[in-house]
This record gives sequence, C-alpha cells and structure tokens, in this order.
Amino acid sequence: MKSVFKLISTFLLLLSLFVLACRKDDPAPSTDSDTTSASDDAIAETIVNDLEAVGAEAAENQGSLTNFKSASGTAISLANCATVSIVNKIITVDFGTSCLCNDGRTRSGKLIYDFSASSPSTAIRYRNPGFDMKLSSQNYVVDGYSVTITSKQVKNTTPLTLPTGLNPGTNLTWSINSNISIVKPSNAGTITRLTSYTKELLNTNDTNCYRGQSKSIVWTLAKVKFNGNSNGINAKGENYTNTATDLVRDMNCSPFPNKPKRHPFISGKLNHTPGTKATRYIDYGNGACDINATVTINGVIYNITLP
Repeated sequence: MKSVFKLISTFLLLLSLFVLACRKDDPAPSTDSDTTSASDDAIAETIVNDLEAVGAEAAENQGSLTNFKSASGTAISLANCATVSIVNKIITVDFGTSCLCNDGRTRSGKLIYDFSASSPSTAIRYRNPGFDMKLSSQNYVVDGYSVTITSKQVKNTTPLTLPTGLNPGTNLTWSINSNISIVKPSNAGTITRLTSYTKELLNTNDTNCYRGQSKSIVWTLAKVKFNGNSNGINAKGENYTNTATDLVRDMNCSPFPNKPKRHPFISGKLNHTPGTKATRYIDYGNGACDINATVTINGVIYNITLP
C-alpha cells in the first residue's frame, strides 16, 4: 500500500513540475503598443484634407489666379514655383518637378479640379450652394508620399435658399467623398483610403471670414470642422476603419515657426481600428494651437507628434 501511495506521490510531484515548467516556458503576453498605423493614418488624414483645401482656395480665387499663390486671404499659399490655370471650369495646379510650398511641404506633379458639373451652372465658387468639384491627379507627390486619386468629389451642400449677404444665419457645409491611395516614401507600404466626410465652416457668421456670396472666403481666418467615416488598407496590409468626430482645423493656428501656412487639427477625435487589433483612440486636444496628440490603446496613453 505504501508503495502505491509513494508511486502516486511521485507521479503528482512530476506532474506539478511539468506544469510549472510549461508555464515558465510560455511567453508573456505582448503589450499592444504599436502606434504606427495610427500615425500613418494621421498623415493620410492631413494629405487628403490638403488636397481639398488647395482646390477650395483655387475655386474661391479663380478670378485672380496669380494672387492665389501669395494673397493674404489664402491659408496654404502656394509658392511661386506652382502655376495655376483655368480652362472651361477646370483648374490645374502644376507643382513642376519640385516645389517647396509656403506650408513647408515639397510637392511635385499636378492636381486637377473640375467643377463643370455644378448645379446651378452659376455655382462656380467653392462658397456657392450647388458647387460640385471633382479632383484628379497626375504624378502628384508631397513630402515623398506618392498620391493617386481614384476619385474625389466635393459638393457644397448648403441650401440653395442661403441669403446672399453677410451673416446668413447658417453655416456653409460641404460633402466630401474620396478613394485615394498613398505610397509611403522609400516604398515603405501603401495606404488606401475611402472617405465619406462632411465639412462645415464653423465661423460663417464672422463677417471678416465669410463676406457673403459676392466675395471670396478669407481662409486665413477660417475654422472648419470634419465628421465622417473612412476605411481601407494600411501600410502593413491590414484592413482598418475610422470614425472622425468634430475634427477642427483653425487656419489662424500655425504652430510651426518656419511653416506659417501649415495648420494641424487642434481638436476632435479619430477612432482608428486596424485589423483585429484594439481600437486606437486618437485625440487631437481641446483647441490649443500645437502639434501634439495622444493615442490610447487598451487604456494606455501614448504621445504622438502631428506631421
């Protein structure tokens, strides 16, 4: 009997040692702290937004295109190395082979803005209700990121009954839908992005910024807000989804001393979910004019710097 108990005891001891050994060999669960996809998405958000911003300013100032590149009323203010032309309601912005713009970004290639489908046909300015602009590109590169526009459409969704004078009692609004791919520098991966956003000029009631339908918007004073959703494939080949809530860009905010025409988002949130990973909660802050943002993953907060 003692032999049986001794045998059982020995077996249990060996079993416990085996279990402990297995536990010791098991790797500790890794912490999900990868902010690369979130940072890439912040860059893509900026690139996509700037495509529309250039067209917005060009369409507002088409009456004097030479001023578009340096006028005080423009928020991006292209350098003299960019040429702007308009033929039959099609605006072409040509950055040549290398153009250092006043927002500190180097661009090359062409951006084409076609607003011939606007309805009514008199809606030829970005501020006009019914204005409808389609974007395309030719060999467009910004800061080493190669951008291909499969489709991008911006429509002024402000009611046609908008009063034409100052302080119309409602904010100007636009819808933005796009399908864009971005190749990172050194072929470090491709980001695809399908976006459905709304845009709102928050300070339409500021008569120094919005001066009625007869005059162009003074973009250096504009404050705009974006809401919507996007999805696509990130540079790692993962599917992702985004939800943007109240992303605010203040064109009077320029936190880069040597890049006065660069305007990052200063508030709002972007929920970014890459593949099967936890959602990355990107917080752009509460309105301070800076280049700081945070990414929260599984309750852990990481600081990132905006591009």
